[in-house]
Amino acid sequence: MRYTVISGLMVLVLCLMSFRTADNPISKDCKCKNIPLTGRVKVVKCLATFQVQIVKALPDLEVKVVSSLPKDCGEWQFVDGLEDFSIEYVDALPDFTIRFVNALPGVH
Repeated sequence: MRYTVISGLMVLVLCLMSFRTADNPISKDCKCKNIPLTGRVKVVKCLATFQVQIVKALPDLEVKVVSSLPKDCGEWQFVDGLEDFSIEYVDALPDFTIRFVNALPGVH
């Protein structure tokens, strides 16, 4: 009985993991909801363009923090105004997940 429950849970976890990988919210041209995921980004507490969750493994997007001229996919410059899009950090149900590949002191 115990092995049946454990086997069932393992199958459920594998199914959920395969669903998550197959359903990447970021397109091949680095857009989510048709908005490019590069540029000037403002962190807000509500009404954000995107809700994002920081993860340590298997992110939807690897973010490289830059101090100016973000031009490549996932390059973000954090700003207080005149942003290209805004993000809100969440612990569950994000629009997409991110992992920082570098960080500037005090940015996130």
